[in-house]
Amino acid sequence: MLFKGQTLGKYRILQLLGSGGFGTVYLAEDTWIDKKVAIKVPHRQNLDFGELLREPRLLASVSHPNIVSITTAERQDNLFFIVMEYVQGETLENIIASVGALEVTRAIDYTVQICNAMDHAHRQGVIHRDLRPANVLVSPQGVVKVADFGTSRFLEIAAHGTTVIGSPPYMAPEQFQGKAVFASDLYSLGVTMYQMLTGVLPYEAPAPSDLDKLMSGELVSPPRLKNPAIPRRLNDIVLKAMAPDVTARYQRASDLLDALLDLRPRAVARPSPVRPDEPPQTVRQAARMPVDAHEPPSGRTRDGGPPRFCWQCRKPLHARSDRCPFCGERQ
Repeated sequence: MLFKGQTLGKYRILQLLGSGGFGTVYLAEDTWIDKKVAIKVPHRQNLDFGELLREPRLLASVSHPNIVSITTAERQDNLFFIVMEYVQGETLENIIASVGALEVTRAIDYTVQICNAMDHAHRQGVIHRDLRPANVLVSPQGVVKVADFGTSRFLEIAAHGTTVIGSPPYMAPEQFQGKAVFASDLYSLGVTMYQMLTGVLPYEAPAPSDLDKLMSGELVSPPRLKNPAIPRRLNDIVLKAMAPDVTARYQRASDLLDALLDLRPRAVARPSPVRPDEPPQTVRQAARMPVDAHEPPSGRTRDGGPPRFCWQCRKPLHARSDRCPFCGERQ
């Protein structure tokens, strides 16, 4: 435990920011350059030095505007710690707890940014394994940063993550069997989308007796039944992301991103109401359906729709552009 005013080399501790299963994070000041940073101190200091370096090495491999960046890793006074970018703002978990269900456009915007982060991480061979609102930071300007890669690993080392790691309400069925893959992160993102759009989790942490129901999709009811303002196509996207069968799920973050970007203009313009005679849809049914089964694709601006702007730098985009020519971000 570190205390306010305590120093670690050139870093002075300012306050405690939070503590999780793998470490405690403090706000600190780099006294050499008068800059605020976040310092993460792993709980298990007796690990092999190579194991302590696993998280900072992962962070160093995933440099992206939507991922909390690492500055360095150090050892001072026999204490190992990681120095990271300090993101002023709130966790997505606190935002949902404060306001409940988010507006559809806001939820889509946050999800698009998380998708960009996960698409980049997956392309570097990194699986997060604990993606959830508590590990997503949102700045006052609405910029999203994915944090806490302490449970992550390089999937190139093995066919899948072999350890049962994660937060149960957000874990994909295969994670309970120690078989996490990239699509497992997308399941966690689907649960996060569900929570953003409804204000509640799709189910409580599954008990051992509930695992069969989780794997059959019986625990999940469509988010649209809890929030009628959710467009049908967005409802289907969430359920497809949460498909219990990993092969029926989005396989890449870029696939989920494309579905959201095709939906976004129409979701903003006119979310469709729930009809009284609309039958409930199971998670398995949605997984088998194309996401545009209920509505035609918006086409973004290919058919004369509203102009497009980069989500990151807000500069105008060509109608057929999939990447921003100014900042290089995938759209």
